[in-house]
Amino acid sequence: MGFFNFFKRDITEEEFQEQQKVKRGLEKTRTGFFQNIVNTLTHAQIDDDLYDQLEEQLILADVGPACAVRLVDELHDEVKEKHLKTGQEALDALRGIICQELTPRYPMELNGKPAVILVIGVNGVGKTTTIAKLAALYKKQGRRVMLAAGDTFRAAASEQLELWADRAGVPLVQAGMGADPAAVIFDAVKSATARGYDMVIADTAGRLHNKKGLMDELSKISRSVKKASPEASLEVLLVLDAITGQNAISQAEEFCRAASATGVVLTKLDGTPRGGCAVSVWENLGLPIRFIGVGEKIDDLMEFDAQTFVESLLPESALQKPEEEKQEEDEA
Repeated sequence: MGFFNFFKRDITEEEFQEQQKVKRGLEKTRTGFFQNIVNTLTHAQIDDDLYDQLEEQLILADVGPACAVRLVDELHDEVKEKHLKTGQEALDALRGIICQELTPRYPMELNGKPAVILVIGVNGVGKTTTIAKLAALYKKQGRRVMLAAGDTFRAAASEQLELWADRAGVPLVQAGMGADPAAVIFDAVKSATARGYDMVIADTAGRLHNKKGLMDELSKISRSVKKASPEASLEVLLVLDAITGQNAISQAEEFCRAASATGVVLTKLDGTPRGGCAVSVWENLGLPIRFIGVGEKIDDLMEFDAQTFVESLLPESALQKPEEEKQEEDEA
């Protein structure tokens, strides 16, 4: 079965609407650098020059140099192995390669009692709004969700989260400025367990003095979760700002290792034409993308689906003709 057929699938009306939202959110990226990739592949023959152009365009799309080289090498091997002849076939193959790259290797662990999600990330990436959007998403799925204001070091962090908790319609456990984050999250997990809540989503400090301080703090929080409820499961989601792209990934590498993250939330994808950074998250951080932010509304955080993402970035054919062809038609 070819990659063209691989992307044909039956979906529900709700899934279709979610796909449309992702496509709208990725419009800047799709109609920018990735549209150039589609145009190049569908209007060219497969040769060394095509591979060079493709590599350059992937780098411009913020995929990252190392990842771009590897993707082009994989495409070259696939073209040779499957005797692909046309640019359209190469495009289908590239879509399949990227989809495989982005597909999470394992599901999130959310079966604990309660399921606990710690949200980490440097200040300014959209951590607070991401927490509220996660709460709204899981509440819509029928889960009872409680929030915990564990970022007690940043001024007004609890107050901001309180506003968003009200918008999401979920309770919030908080303490005063400078309180022990592990104690706040312990209280939230304990309360959620006693009151029959399914999930606790906790904010954490976006910046500590050093790597060891971050490691110690996250380790302490993890222990407090298990003390509050031995049956709790724990996921640690790292929030990255897609607008800063490869820079965000580079800055996150040390932060990520220190915090033992288990997945990534990529925010602000609707605000950049260089959303290719998503493609290299696994290669650089060894983490699956779990959610993407495609807008500012509370329901604009989507569970990440690799096929929908790739279909939104790389349509099956060119949406516009290269300038040379347009000029030839005008002259005719």
